Amino acid sequence: MDRLQTRELAYFVAVAEELHFGRAAERLGIAQPPLSRAISRLERRMGVPLLERTSRKVTLTPAGEVFLTESRRALDAVDAAVRRAQRAGRPASRLVLVMKSGGDCGLLPDILAAYETDPDAVPVDIVLCSAHERAQMIRDGRADVGLLHRSNTDLTGLDTEELLTEDQVVVLPRSHHLADRASVRLADLAGETMPHWSADPHNTPNRLSVRDVGQLLQLIALGRAVAVVPASVRGQLRDDLACVPVTDAQPTALILAWPQGHRASALAAFVRTATTVAAHRQQTPSRVKRRRIHAT
Repeated sequence: MDRLQTRELAYFVAVAEELHFGRAAERLGIAQPPLSRAISRLERRMGVPLLERTSRKVTLTPAGEVFLTESRRALDAVDAAVRRAQRAGRPASRLVLVMKSGGDCGLLPDILAAYETDPDAVPVDIVLCSAHERAQMIRDGRADVGLLHRSNTDLTGLDTEELLTEDQVVVLPRSHHLADRASVRLADLAGETMPHWSADPHNTPNRLSVRDVGQLLQLIALGRAVAVVPASVRGQLRDDLACVPVTDAQPTALILAWPQGHRASALAAFVRTATTVAAHRQQTPSRVKRRRIHAT
């Protein structure tokens, strides 16, 4: 079987997402008959049916569901390759780091200062974005590296280095009945409204969707939510908020992530620097997992 073209994948994705040949053709800016023929040719070449067609509807076969996932991934990879190549070809090379506001556990100033002394260092651009956007920006080529938390991030397609682990605290309004406690357990928070990091604005009675730390802290101050977060958030607290250690919450890991398999010298230098700085910061060095990357 000859290698498929990205145009064929794009045609299939449009039909699979619309589940309607007419709408898919309109979305692609082509006529419907050529699109139908292209999908039929694709199925013949692959030797499996991708779509079930009736006079009333179009549905995906099991093979079609798998191929849709893989096609999206392949098209994203092509787009990411173009972005990375365009950025690499610019006269002044730069490293783009994504993180959420306050999401560095206080490590970033020391990392940047140490990185500047490395002979392979390039200028670093820092992009602050919401929790759900960071991993996607690394995958699609808009960013080179990111500071993420392992517990709430899809790491598909990324290489990672664990920098440090933190205990967790609950952030509460000062007026909350638990705010003066020395510590709490998760059971003490039963029935509280907890936030969910998401771009989806839909809220439910016991769960709020939030996009960034500022929004989260505002909701807590208003008494609309409480949040279990890494202990380093203490440095961002407003006067009307309190944080209390949660003794039975699992520690959370701060990780550095970059596109899987990428070994550019500037990126490798940044990863080496970050792991070294984090190891020095940790009270127990054995808790930092060290898996270096090497420039090629």
